[in-house]
Amino acid sequence: MAYRSLFRVPGAGFFPLGFLARLPYATSSLATLVLVHAASGSYAFAGLAAAAQGSANALGAPIAGALADRHGHRLVGTVTALTNAVALTGLVAASRTGRASMIVAASLAGLTQPPVGPLVRVHWSRLLHARARPDLIPTALSYEATADEISFVAGPAIVGLLTSLGPTAPTMAAVALLVLATLPFALSLAPGGAEHRPAPGAPRTPLPRLPLAAMFLAMAAMGTVFGAVQTGVTAYADDSGQPGSAGLLYAVFGIGSALAGAACAWLPARFTPSGRYVTFAATLLLGTITLVAGDRLHAVPAAMAVAGVTVAPYLISLYALTERLAPADRATVALTILCAGGPLGTATGQVVAGHLADSHGSAGAFLVAPIAATAALLLAVAVFLTDTDALRPAVRVAVGSGTPESGGMGRAKGRTGDGDER
Repeated sequence: MAYRSLFRVPGAGFFPLGFLARLPYATSSLATLVLVHAASGSYAFAGLAAAAQGSANALGAPIAGALADRHGHRLVGTVTALTNAVALTGLVAASRTGRASMIVAASLAGLTQPPVGPLVRVHWSRLLHARARPDLIPTALSYEATADEISFVAGPAIVGLLTSLGPTAPTMAAVALLVLATLPFALSLAPGGAEHRPAPGAPRTPLPRLPLAAMFLAMAAMGTVFGAVQTGVTAYADDSGQPGSAGLLYAVFGIGSALAGAACAWLPARFTPSGRYVTFAATLLLGTITLVAGDRLHAVPAAMAVAGVTVAPYLISLYALTERLAPADRATVALTILCAGGPLGTATGQVVAGHLADSHGSAGAFLVAPIAATAALLLAVAVFLTDTDALRPAVRVAVGSGTPESGGMGRAKGRTGDGDER
């Protein structure tokens, strides 16, 4: 069994700690909304603060990724965990002052957010290559996508439960998790990654800009789907007279995605990464069309379950392709650039879907999702047809040596020309 083999590699304690380490990210946006709304009495201002936090995170994550590639995952993970704990504590303090200080504090909280997802995905790739098990990389990516989805189901539920203790409780719980889970998890990562650094004075390997920009836009499209679905579910629940059901409906969406992500570990090797990218972009479009149809047929819960299944496979294909495109010494910054598209797309989806929900209800909000998914599919087809080479695995040259290594991460100065890895 692929997962059984994977679980033996880092040790059992790595998995629960890694799951807890990502919960602050899964709770931060909603926790900020709850805290700032309680302090200001305004949903509009609370949304502005959450948007400032998300935008700052999109800016800060690539910076943290670049620093991690230069100075090691352990150091950057540790520093960001501690600074983010301080920033969130500052947000709680700012909630007792003025609006300007709350915006600044929310922005600092987003800017210092530890990039747990990119760090752990690169850690997996390096660890599995070092253990001579690169065949387990797809399984590791499937596991990480599943853990992400479960965290985004559990995160809002945790915030909801803790809010009953007071508006500051969710944010302070995130601080506790940063210190008790994210920090120890960061300390468990490889310390320096010296084998992936360029020699002193050597130029850094350039990032593949156009393919990476395509992956960023693909993630932004996925984020737009998320924002539209969140808004559509909220509008649907309000229109149904059961506003409290929005969280449960979105949980159904997340559970479906988590199950599909776990199943991706058993996809056959002959189903190539480029083929998966285009195929799962197409299934994502079908899933979002199901949401629109489900709204019209008053079957949104069933539609959410079906649509959720199409999410994680698409996300895994984006992570896998980005991991393969990135040079070995710049893998973390490449993944953080990819991830930065998510919050920007989510904010876009929420704004557009929110305007449509005001005038057309949940049907208008849900309609944004297939539009974004159509853009994602067109982008996937365009990348596949115009630059198929960008989707191929490269021969990775270890920095500081002339030894080529076949495998997932990195693009060499030359190409193998063999097509997709099988």
